[in-house]
Amino acid sequence: MSDDYAAANAASQRVAKNEAGERISRRKLSHEVLERLLARIRSGEFSVGSWLPSERDLMQSFGVGRPAVREALQSLERMGLITIVHGEGAQVLPLSADKVIAQISEAAMHLLSGSKDLLEDLKEARLQFEVGMARLAAQQATLAQIEHLRRLLDEHRASLHNPDLFLTTDIAFHRGIAAISGNSIYMAVSQAMLQWLEQFYHEAVRAPGAENTTLNEHVKLFECIAGHDPDGAAKALTEHLTRANTHYGPQRARPNQRFPRG
Repeated sequence: MSDDYAAANAASQRVAKNEAGERISRRKLSHEVLERLLARIRSGEFSVGSWLPSERDLMQSFGVGRPAVREALQSLERMGLITIVHGEGAQVLPLSADKVIAQISEAAMHLLSGSKDLLEDLKEARLQFEVGMARLAAQQATLAQIEHLRRLLDEHRASLHNPDLFLTTDIAFHRGIAAISGNSIYMAVSQAMLQWLEQFYHEAVRAPGAENTTLNEHVKLFECIAGHDPDGAAKALTEHLTRANTHYGPQRARPNQRFPRG
């Protein structure tokens, strides 16, 4: 039909070579193009903020059709590595730990929804991970970081009678503990685990006063961190998450369902 399809058909009839003489198999041409573009982005040839060559230039460079190039570019966009601007081309984006974690979130949710064992593994992993974060926070928190965590706790306390905001400030408090490490990956993983677990709260009647219990546990945890007591912080967080974990079940939460605080 179009020149695009003609180019794709021609590409499928041969084994193409790129400008460096590397052979590209006629099978999975878009995957081969993707791998080569990834390598050039990682090497710094295409730095953050720069524009990739046009589709036509990439077609000529790799000896493939437009469909293979477009599919590769769409994959890069889904990975968060580029943005495709209509009429301008594809621009390389900065990558962060949050973006990387977000790429696997949908697949993680799908896996967790079909496996009680995986959900239990996630709860255990979160417990071990956050206990480590609490220990680290208690060991190295500066006065400024302690004051920031105190403000997060105050916001958490102020939202006590607003269930949706209480959950938001709950997550912010836990993320604040991970932030004390200064490690962006710890922060991203901490938030991802919380968000994944929120979607798998087995329906149950929420016990009256649950927010007060959670807030009191958070206050105890904060006091241990502020007092530079790693063992106390680990114990307080273990007790807190052990209680909260009993509310998570294998069934996926329904819309407007309330979640346990943790």
